[in-house]
Amino acid sequence: MRQVIGSFLFNVGFYVLSVAMAIVGLPVLALPPRVNAAYARLWVATTLRLLRLTCGLTHRVRGLENLPAGPCIVAAKHQSTWETLAFNLVFSGGAIVLKRELFYIPIVGWMMWRVGNIGIDRAAGPSALRSILRDARAALGQGRRVVIFPEGTRTAVGAVAPYQPGVAALYSQLKVPVVPVALNSGLFWGRRTFIKKAGVIDVDILPPIDPGLPRTEFMRTLHERIETAARRLTAQPPAAATSERTL
Repeated sequence: MRQVIGSFLFNVGFYVLSVAMAIVGLPVLALPPRVNAAYARLWVATTLRLLRLTCGLTHRVRGLENLPAGPCIVAAKHQSTWETLAFNLVFSGGAIVLKRELFYIPIVGWMMWRVGNIGIDRAAGPSALRSILRDARAALGQGRRVVIFPEGTRTAVGAVAPYQPGVAALYSQLKVPVVPVALNSGLFWGRRTFIKKAGVIDVDILPPIDPGLPRTEFMRTLHERIETAARRLTAQPPAAATSERTL
């Protein structure tokens, strides 16, 4: 019952917060992208604080030392809505590859576009891949990280969806390191579920894969590193929420 009440309070609070910040932030759209990015991070940070207060759910990040100093591609496991929010803070300043439909959401979606995230039209076929490459190249040229979910969609804990060709194209064409990321967010905030469970989501940033591998070897290496680490994180007993500071 506690989880149900907490989840209900979070959902109500999240929508009220999002609508309020969207209305207040409407004039921000006319300001430079860096101001939009700062406002978006404030929204995410407030949302995660609300999640902690109502549901007792927080997170910790390990392996930050594995992030290259320069531009790179971050390829992450995707189990939950949580990472689409939190990664705006964990990989601050990164360009996240998202469904283009999200950009059509009034104000909030417009701000996602304004800060330089990358929209993908899943129905566009080869032209979608060319668009991602163009936008990712531009983001990397600005010294930013590009964050992509290789599976292309959220997967249930323990499930493995095929890795999409987009991440291989980015790796081979852009010639920057790819940093695999594993997590266990689905244990606490599952896909298409109302309940958010108390605990600590673990995010493991793994050693980067340097450019230059053949496509097949790269995909095999990326898949093995992410899925091996994800299985380890989801098999271990979920950590209880603590008062330690997290990102």
